[in-house]
Amino acid sequence: MGQYQDTYNDAINDPSAFWLEQAKAVQWSQFPTQGIDSTQSPFNHWFADGTINACYNALDHQVNDGRADQAAIIYDSPVTNSQRTLTYRELLDQTARFAGVLKAQGVTKGDRVLIYMPMVPEAVVAVLACARLGAVHSVVFGGFAAKELAVRIDDSTPKVIVAASCGVEPNRLVEYKPLLDEAITTATHQVASTVILQRDQLQAELIAGRDHDWQEVMQNATPADCVPVKSTDPLYILYTSGTTGQPKGVMRDTGGSVVSLKWSMSAIYDTDPGDVYWAASDIGWVVGHSYIIYGPLFHGCTSVMYEGKPVGTPDAGAFWRVIEAHKVKVLFTAPTAFRAIKKEDPEGSLIGQYDLSSFKTLFLAGERCDPDTLNWAQEKLDRPVIDHWWQTETGWAICANCLGLEALPVKSGSPTVPVPGYALDVLDEAGQPVDRGEIGSLVIKLPLPPGTFPNLWNAPERYQSSYFSRYPGYYETGDAGYIDEDGYAYVMARTDDVINVAGHRLSTGAMEEVLAGHPDVAECAVLGVADELKGQLPLGLVILSDGCDRDHDTIAAELVQRVRTHIGPVAAFKSVAVVARLPKTRSGKILRATMRSMADRVAWKMPATIEDPAVLDDIHDALQALGYAGDSGPAS
Repeated sequence: MGQYQDTYNDAINDPSAFWLEQAKAVQWSQFPTQGIDSTQSPFNHWFADGTINACYNALDHQVNDGRADQAAIIYDSPVTNSQRTLTYRELLDQTARFAGVLKAQGVTKGDRVLIYMPMVPEAVVAVLACARLGAVHSVVFGGFAAKELAVRIDDSTPKVIVAASCGVEPNRLVEYKPLLDEAITTATHQVASTVILQRDQLQAELIAGRDHDWQEVMQNATPADCVPVKSTDPLYILYTSGTTGQPKGVMRDTGGSVVSLKWSMSAIYDTDPGDVYWAASDIGWVVGHSYIIYGPLFHGCTSVMYEGKPVGTPDAGAFWRVIEAHKVKVLFTAPTAFRAIKKEDPEGSLIGQYDLSSFKTLFLAGERCDPDTLNWAQEKLDRPVIDHWWQTETGWAICANCLGLEALPVKSGSPTVPVPGYALDVLDEAGQPVDRGEIGSLVIKLPLPPGTFPNLWNAPERYQSSYFSRYPGYYETGDAGYIDEDGYAYVMARTDDVINVAGHRLSTGAMEEVLAGHPDVAECAVLGVADELKGQLPLGLVILSDGCDRDHDTIAAELVQRVRTHIGPVAAFKSVAVVARLPKTRSGKILRATMRSMADRVAWKMPATIEDPAVLDDIHDALQALGYAGDSGPAS
């Protein structure tokens, strides 16, 4: 490890000097003289005496730098059969005018604006318009339940809500306006006005005096200029689910976000200004914030905005069509997308139907990538497949193969090494470092690098207690794993998913690796369920590959034997159920904790982020057939 190790050492040994040097690559109204202020740790502040504007870095600077006619956003929507390209000049014009719309409705620096929109370019315009004014945006995934939306309204107290009339799914329309109206009525905080984008597929009924039509207000809008803000001023609030049922408002500061995301585009993803970069996610998630909107635009790239699915719009070749059509260099998506593609096209036959000559690298993140999926993608695409690990709280990668610094050998099952700025360690339950290769809690020594979360919105006590109290001086990631002799990290499971079988601490992720390696298994999840004798026992749920017509009991017996062979009898793995689908969030994460609660017959809540609640009925039946789960549904 040459350039990577040198860069890592520089970032760890003198964080302030390292990141002040990287800060020279972005545009400041007032360049900072200090790197990190850690006098109130863990409430650390980056570039505290600097002033900056995120929208200026994303748009105005790019136009001034000669990129006015380059594509900034390519919108590709198979669900509406439409495509649209916005150049940097066009995106700047629309953003400045929408900032004028918000300004006319009383939005000023520090005010919150809630954005409830699908994957359309106007959502990017709304986000950047907030940043232009120094307002704080809070994007809520379009179509989110009214009750959950109301909770976010009450917590962020927005002055204005920006929404669309509907979202478009492959087989249905999701009406947003009734959900929004119910949420506004339910919320305690009173919202003065909304701006509604009327989509061609559905016209919403507007409430006179409160609701404003996007097209109408844009026609007469006066463009607004950028408002410089402190580096430490909030850029956005993004809500992530909390264990108490009360969502956590992850707050991101402005200066640290601009510096870290700009740096990551070259150091991690090996992109240059002008490259086409595609994060196949949604703006409602952290990936959408960091790598559909901000990161690519800070770096002068072209960002693809895709309103579709990896399969079904129209088939498992959807991603290859987009790469060919728009000459994508880097694709970043979730492992679950590739498991879906692999399930429908196990031989990868559709890949050869498209010209992928522009395509250089696939990055995977969002949940743990099993080696079988990574190896399949690497074999079929004949390109580097890079698993990397990060969280909503960090905003960008904790561990990655930093291709822009030095391409390291890939190890299946590992997101490679800590990214410069992240001092990763593994601790046991007593807070002591463990030996290399031994599983424990993955933690990051403070200070965290810029671009991570300096606080939770209006919840500093919760910030400290949730993330920093168990291991003083460290950020607790909530993930379990180990670091091998070469310094490679392995993220095996959420801490809650490391199970204790008769005194043996075992990783459900390791068992999932074994199950996923079976040729008939397309996707799987392993849960640790309560057992009177052994404390916990593992239980497997598997989805079979399309076209598999073998006897399910035979496959289950083979899977039990595989775990016994690869992990050993100590795992006590004996229960497997074949299911049609697994419950997931809209971002593709499997809802393991919900299924574990069902199996253990403890009260559980319907997750607000679940993509299709009906899947849980099938899971409940499968668990009951194995002797788990009670008769009741979710707790109120």
